[in-house]
Amino acid sequence: MTLQPLTDETAIPEGMRTATPNIFPEIDYPDSDGNPMADNTEQYRWIVFIKENLEIMFADDPNVFIAGDLLWYPVRHTQKRVAPDVMVALGRPKGRRGSYKQWLEDDIAPQVVFEILSPSNKDRRGQDSLEDKLEFYQDYGVQEYYIYDPDDLILEGWQRLGDRLVQIPSMLNWISPLLGIRFDWARGQEVILSRPDGQRFLSTIELDRRLQQSEIQVWQEQQRTAQERRRAESHQQRAEQESLRANRLAERLRALGINPDDV
Repeated sequence: MTLQPLTDETAIPEGMRTATPNIFPEIDYPDSDGNPMADNTEQYRWIVFIKENLEIMFADDPNVFIAGDLLWYPVRHTQKRVAPDVMVALGRPKGRRGSYKQWLEDDIAPQVVFEILSPSNKDRRGQDSLEDKLEFYQDYGVQEYYIYDPDDLILEGWQRLGDRLVQIPSMLNWISPLLGIRFDWARGQEVILSRPDGQRFLSTIELDRRLQQSEIQVWQEQQRTAQERRRAESHQQRAEQESLRANRLAERLRALGINPDDV
């Protein structure tokens, strides 16, 4: 028996394989492009902020895959790729991946991507890179594309119309058609993102404080419940003691030949 070498197709779970025949020699698909995830703390903060809040929002949906700074290879047998700051692939299972190889994902492209700008994006080279990304996202099926500049407080978005990504005229109170999240923004102000239920996206510190507050409220409620239970037990004990005294008195009266009901 001849053992077949492992390929991308055999190394992944059954549900993530495709039936595409391997008619060309397989190539290497690096899981890193050597570039840092972020250039500064503010860019990193926003990448994590958006990615983690989307994870929380879709935590109960097993078929929404969300990633930050993950290489996306849209076409097999080529190393053409891009690493969106945040990407959302609806209809794909959660799970660990070294990169997003689209042919292993039922050929589903990430539908929503976010890019967070840093100072390096604002020189000529950075602008060219952004134009290349826009063209890439347009060519390979992205439905919604959002760019946010946390330094200059600029927010832009694009939505697919036919085979093109068309810039959204105004991001003021824009609601993502696919994610349902709301962008509360005015030029010169920091964007506020909210879930479809109106819950605002929160930082890890805000989430921790809410958790602590929730735990305090739970503890206080437990204390109130315990106090009410002790009060009810005390009332019951007093009632039982009164009943016992009344029974003893009735027995004494009967011993004296007196009917307690006549007293």
